[in-house]
Amino acid sequence: MQVNMKGITKKFSNFTAVKEFSVTLNDGELICLLGPSGCGKSTILNMLSGILPVTSGEIWFDDDNVTKLPPEDRGIGLVFQNYALYPHMTVLENIAFPLEIKKVPKAERLKRASEMAKLVHVDMLLNRKPKELSGGQQQRVAIARALVKQPRLLLLDEPLSNLDARLRLEMREEIRRIQLETQVTAIFVTHDQEEAMSISDHIVLMKDGVMQQYAEPQELYDQPANQFVADFLGNPPINNIPGMVLNGAFVTEDGSTSFPLSFLKNIENGRKINLSVRSESFVVRPAGEADTLVCSCTGASKIGKDEMASFVLGGAPFRAYIDLEEGLKKGMEVTLGFKKRGVFVFDRETGVRLV
Repeated sequence: MQVNMKGITKKFSNFTAVKEFSVTLNDGELICLLGPSGCGKSTILNMLSGILPVTSGEIWFDDDNVTKLPPEDRGIGLVFQNYALYPHMTVLENIAFPLEIKKVPKAERLKRASEMAKLVHVDMLLNRKPKELSGGQQQRVAIARALVKQPRLLLLDEPLSNLDARLRLEMREEIRRIQLETQVTAIFVTHDQEEAMSISDHIVLMKDGVMQQYAEPQELYDQPANQFVADFLGNPPINNIPGMVLNGAFVTEDGSTSFPLSFLKNIENGRKINLSVRSESFVVRPAGEADTLVCSCTGASKIGKDEMASFVLGGAPFRAYIDLEEGLKKGMEVTLGFKKRGVFVFDRETGVRLV
């Protein structure tokens, strides 16, 4: 099912949690709503579910305007951060409960619940109570309960945040497997960039209630729309070296030095910028080569076949992965060039991407 949100806004008194949000989400995909705490992602999920009414705008499921429909009429399945399993019911009874509410005959609901249990790999635990299950098992039961209704849309709100690191990894892979097997359109809310990058078909990145970019995971990393997107994605974080443009040259913020860079030639003089470079996008070049920076190495530590080296340029520190064979030492003067990917220029005041 395709989901189309048209200019939806949500206000709480004088606070606007979501502002003029518009996006079309493709049928059968897993889409992550990603962003820092308080950015509006859970609010969007609650508007999609019908738990929260929209202040303005429209929500469409395929050709159906569901903006004013109650939750029970939208055909959705919900999985929350706390699994909300009924402690007095067995696993089988918990999974089957939504069908009992719909007055599905007992034989059919038990059959469908058993099928869902098998899909999420809890079919050996059908007679256990929630207190007898691990966190990961409880999460599987919650997903099965949401799917047993055969929803048009599966909504997952920070579903892995209560799990330890190893279980989080296992369960995010399981959620992706289940979504691919069922082909249900799924929207997954998370603040964890690694989680979003690893399982999504597309990511919606949010900040302060506004969508910053909607793209495939790798495109979001390789082609960030603005400074916020570039800063949010990546570990280690992207390096931001502040300066300004003067006659096609990069002048460090302290004014101590400048370097001609061909990709700055179309940026007007005096523009304050961040030269933003991924740590893996630097490379050591011969002295005097074009499109390079000369900087001082302040330290290096071995990471497998590479070194994570620290540098300073015009008072600004940054880090880069450098081949071990370069033999960098603290205090060395190093000429660094750039790879084709992972090099950006952003306006320092607006965050708009210039290159």
